[in-house]
Amino acid sequence: MEFKRKFGKQKKSKPQKGLFLVLLLALVLFLWYNAESLLKSLF
Repeated sequence: MEFKRKFGKQKKSKPQKGLFLVLLLALVLFLWYNAESLLKSLF
């Protein structure tokens, strides 16, 4: 019973973490491709 509850908790928290990592990766890629234009606008 205790193991089942622990496994269920892990399964529940995984999609949120995955979604966060995907959003972070998207942000990094966005900044990577727009870094040149962002630097031009800043300086």
